[in-house]
Amino acid sequence: MQGLLDREVLFFGGKGGVGKTTCAAAMALAASRAGRKVLLVSTDPAHSTSDIFERPIGADPTELLPNLWGLEIDAATESARYVREVKDRVRDLFGHAILKEAYKQIDLAASMPGAEEVALFDRMGGLIRGEDARFNLVIFDTAPTGHTLRLVKMPELMDAWIRALTRSRRAMLGVEGDDKNDPILVSLKDRFDRLQGLRARLMSGRTSAFVLVLIPERLPIEETARALTQLDETGVKVGGLVVNRVLPRETADAFLAARRAQEQIYLDEIAARFADRPRVYLPQFRRDVYGLASLGPVADALAAATGVSS
Repeated sequence: MQGLLDREVLFFGGKGGVGKTTCAAAMALAASRAGRKVLLVSTDPAHSTSDIFERPIGADPTELLPNLWGLEIDAATESARYVREVKDRVRDLFGHAILKEAYKQIDLAASMPGAEEVALFDRMGGLIRGEDARFNLVIFDTAPTGHTLRLVKMPELMDAWIRALTRSRRAMLGVEGDDKNDPILVSLKDRFDRLQGLRARLMSGRTSAFVLVLIPERLPIEETARALTQLDETGVKVGGLVVNRVLPRETADAFLAARRAQEQIYLDEIAARFADRPRVYLPQFRRDVYGLASLGPVADALAAATGVSS
């Protein structure tokens, strides 16, 4: 995983409870110490970044430390923001005669399943495209794997939707290409272009990478294997795996020795099944990671393993 921070966008994902937030926060801290301008973004509904840094983080970037900002995205808040922005654009496109009905349709669409995910992805998309010039590295602490994969696949789904709307609009106008005088076609083309730019950044191994976090247990291993397959099929580059909470090899305690023997079976399996993936191993620390004092050693371990120098 050397050179991981040469990218501009990193995603940390994995099964719930394996330490994604800790690893994402530690990597963000390590990168900020190395001079990168880092935005750490939480998209997990159960936000924990505020707890780790022991200070409130909201829906706008909050400066946490030199070179490090935090942002917690809430899907419901983003959905409301998204609806407001769409209504503002619609107000400029349609006359007052049909504006009330247009607003009604927008509110109806906003209440349908998946609407919050679309709004969440729209906010993420702006960050991934680098629309906030203050940051040269964005690290996403994502929701559990299944939710994250749906967001990763969203560009493909939205692309098909925009293409269909564009065809319908052209048919209604009786034109074959883009009509620069039609505000709806102009808006659709703008969204299509932004979507293409987002997809290009997501699929570029030089720009973006996905890091999967797991612990040496059966269920996280299986979920990691499924996630790798799906990410490979999607075309998103996997930067590597973080194997978290590895017990010390030597112990005089019989219980811990038995647990370590069981764990070694899983560590051997991880090495065999994911032999072609870069891997970093993090130890089980004595205490929970909470606050900068305990986050520092994790950041140091990740920095050493990924070649980050401060």
